[in-house]
Amino acid sequence: MKYCSSCGGNISRRTPEDDNRERAICDDCGTVHYQNPLIVVGCIVESEGKVLLCKRSIEPRYGYWTIPAGFMELGETLAGGAARETLEEACATVDISHQFASVDVIDAGQVHIFFCGKLVGGFGVGEESLDTQLFSEDEIPWDDLAFHSGKFALEKYFEDRGENNGVHFHELRRSKTVVFRCLFCRCLLGKLQTTGQRRRRQVTTKQCSVLKHDRGCAG
Repeated sequence: MKYCSSCGGNISRRTPEDDNRERAICDDCGTVHYQNPLIVVGCIVESEGKVLLCKRSIEPRYGYWTIPAGFMELGETLAGGAARETLEEACATVDISHQFASVDVIDAGQVHIFFCGKLVGGFGVGEESLDTQLFSEDEIPWDDLAFHSGKFALEKYFEDRGENNGVHFHELRRSKTVVFRCLFCRCLLGKLQTTGQRRRRQVTTKQCSVLKHDRGCAG
């Protein structure tokens, strides 16, 4: 955010009085613009032991398969939003039973909430889909799923085997790979993988194959 939506003034980030973190604050009128996580709602729609998936016709992840899901709208409930997204993306009516998964997508500033439900009637292809199909567990295109949160929800759904075992919680964070190369010939010496929680894991390491040394730098 660069400009105030109230007066058009410039925005700077600083900590307001009686607060404990930086906020986007207008330099002119002093309005504090709070930025909070967005809620994504979706539903695993079941019919005769199979689940309904949609192939995306929009970015991100064009052409990949997903559970019917999308951003919650003002004026609707969580379950109502999941039912609406199912109707929009798969032209399907769903009888929602219970909430069963919650995924915190930290770096995207989102919370993904998933429900279970039964397909009522038929289904079709919505405006945001290229295709919709019912899949059994062994038919699901696991390598072509659009989002990690959806994959987690599907895995937990099949683990539950139709039982209501409460809400499954999960946390997703982006990871970064830092590459180390030889200072002289630039060959790859190793990699470190980091996450938002500052954890590091050694992935590979080796001696320079040209000069037989292990002196390296990130880059």
